Amino acid sequence: MAHPAISEYAYLSDCRSGALVTRDGSVDWWCPDRFDTPSVFSRLLDLEAGHWRLAPVATGRPGHRVERAYLPDTLVLRTVHHTPEGSVAVTDALAAEPGARGHELGMNSPAVLVRVVEGLSGRVPMALDFRPRPEYGLLTPYLHEEADGSVLADAGPVLLVLRAGGLPLRVDGDRVRHDFEMSAGQVVGLDLAYGRAYGSPPARLDPVTAVAETVRAWEAFRETHRYEGEYPDLVRRSATVLTGLTYARSGAVAAAATTSLPELPGGDRNYDYRYSWLRDFAMTMRALWVAACPSEASRLFAWAARSIGRVGSEPVPVLFGLEGERDVSEHECRYLTGYAGSRPVRTGNDAWRQRQLDVPGEVVAAVWRLRDHLGDRFDLELREMVLGLTEQVAATWHLPDQGMWETRDAERHYLSSKVLCWVTMDRAVQLAPRLGERADPRRWAGIRDEIRSTVLREGFDERVGAYTGAFGSPELDASALLLPVMRFLPATDPRMRATIEAVQRDLGTDSGLVRRWRTDPAGFLLCSFWLVECLVLAGERARARALFERVVGHANDVGLLSEQVDPVTGAQLGNTPQALSHIGLINAAWRLTDPADF
Repeated sequence: MAHPAISEYAYLSDCRSGALVTRDGSVDWWCPDRFDTPSVFSRLLDLEAGHWRLAPVATGRPGHRVERAYLPDTLVLRTVHHTPEGSVAVTDALAAEPGARGHELGMNSPAVLVRVVEGLSGRVPMALDFRPRPEYGLLTPYLHEEADGSVLADAGPVLLVLRAGGLPLRVDGDRVRHDFEMSAGQVVGLDLAYGRAYGSPPARLDPVTAVAETVRAWEAFRETHRYEGEYPDLVRRSATVLTGLTYARSGAVAAAATTSLPELPGGDRNYDYRYSWLRDFAMTMRALWVAACPSEASRLFAWAARSIGRVGSEPVPVLFGLEGERDVSEHECRYLTGYAGSRPVRTGNDAWRQRQLDVPGEVVAAVWRLRDHLGDRFDLELREMVLGLTEQVAATWHLPDQGMWETRDAERHYLSSKVLCWVTMDRAVQLAPRLGERADPRRWAGIRDEIRSTVLREGFDERVGAYTGAFGSPELDASALLLPVMRFLPATDPRMRATIEAVQRDLGTDSGLVRRWRTDPAGFLLCSFWLVECLVLAGERARARALFERVVGHANDVGLLSEQVDPVTGAQLGNTPQALSHIGLINAAWRLTDPADF
C-alpha cells in the first residue's frame, strides 16, 4: 500500500489535540493528550504504525463514491459513502466538553474521538479495523474485551477504551476487526476515549449526543466572531482551522498538527511543526484581529510574554512548546519509515537553539498592534519584555543569523532578519511613551535609521536588480516581499517594485505559486499570499485578486492548506494543516478589503 496523498486528509480538533482522517475513513494520526505529545495512531508516518478505519466494505471498489464536508463553522466532518448496496454517512469529531460554549471550547476537552454511522439507504456492509500503536507506533498494546462490550487497549502510559454502541467487538491479536451492516434509518455511535495509565479513567460519552454538543460548541464559538470583508466563506473556514490549531488552555497556536510530512517526498527536510513559533506572531495577530476577536489575540500575547520570561543576553528562542516549554530538543524515530519513505521522522525541533534576529521584531510589532487594546494591561512585565527585546536587538542587529527559513548551515546577514530588526526599533520608538523611564527613543531612533540605511545599501543587488535574500548574495528570496508588508518600504518604491516583479518572474510558477528561492522544490503558500499583498499595495488590485483566487484553488476538498504545493502536479506537501498558509489567506483577503488597515 502507498500513503494517501496529503490532500486526502481532513482535520479534526478539540482545541487540545488534532487528528487526521482519510476519505476512506481511516484515522491515521491522533495525539490525544496535546498536539505536541505522542500519537496513538501514526499510520501517517508508517503504514504499520496504527490506525482506526471505519468505512463501507466497498470502499475503493467500482460504484463507490465519497462526498465529505465540514458541518458549517465547525471541524466536525460528515462523510457520505455511496455504494452499490446503498448509502451511509459517517460523522467524525473530537468531542468538546459537554456544555462548552464560546471561549470555553477546548479548555477541558475530554480527549474522546467520536464516530457516528447513519444508514441512509439500502443495506451497506461496513468494516471496522482498530489497531492502536501508542508512542508514535513504538508500543503494541494489550487488548482486553470488557464485560460491557468495550475493548481496553493498555500499553505504557496510555489507556484507550473503544466502545461501539452495542456492536459485539472481538479482539483479533493486536487489533479489533468487525464487519456489520447498516440499514436505512439505523444509527450506531462509536467512541474512543483516551486516559493516562495512572490518572483518571477515560471519559465516557454518548457519541450521538457528543457530536451534537460539539457542533453546538463550535457554532457558539464562531457566533462570537465577525468578519466583514472580501471572500468571507474562505476567511471563515481558515479562521476555524486556525482555532482548531489553537491549544485553548494557553492560547498558543501550533504551526501545524503534524510532524515530518516532507517538503519533497523521499527527502530529509521533515520537521516537527507542532509547536508555536514567535516568528509567526505578528502575522498570527493580524489574522486573529481580522477574523477572530481581540480576546484571542490577547491570550496568544499573554502566552508569549509568559513563555519568553525575563529577557537576557541570550537570543530569544524562535519556538516554544504549547505551554511555554523552551527545550524542545529534536529526536529521530528511526523505527518509522516516514511518509512516502521520507526519513528521518523527527519529534522536537532544534530550531529553538538557533539565533534568529527577526523574532523580537515579530513580538514587538504585535505589542504595537495591540497597544490600544492592552490598555491597563501594559504592566511592568510587558514593559520589561519590550525593553529587553529592544535592547537585545540594539546590541545584536549587526550579527549574522540563520534566517527565517531556519537554515542549518552557516549564519548569514539575511535581509528579512535585518528588516525585522528595523521593525523592533521602529515600533519601540512609537511605544516609548508607554515604556517608562528606561525607554530611550532618541538612541533607538538612531539605531533604527542605521539599520535602514544598511539594508538599503547592502540589501539591493545591482546585478539582479532586486533586493535579495542575504547581503552580498545574488540569490532572490521571496522573504524580500516582507519589506512592504512590514512597512519598511512602500511597494511603489522603484527598487521594491522591481523586486516584486523579479520575485513573480523568477520564483513564480504557472500555477500562481511562489517558491522561496530558485531551487525550492515547491511553491510556498505563505509567500504566494505575500505577493498578493504586495500587488495590492502597489496598486494592482485586479492582478492581486486573480493571483489570490489561483492560490486558494490549491486547498483540498474541505478547504485545508498544507505548507507547500508541487507546482507541476498540484500535490500538497509539508505539514498540514499549516497555520501560516491559512493566516496568509486571511491577511491577503483583508488586504484586498482594506489595504490601509494594517
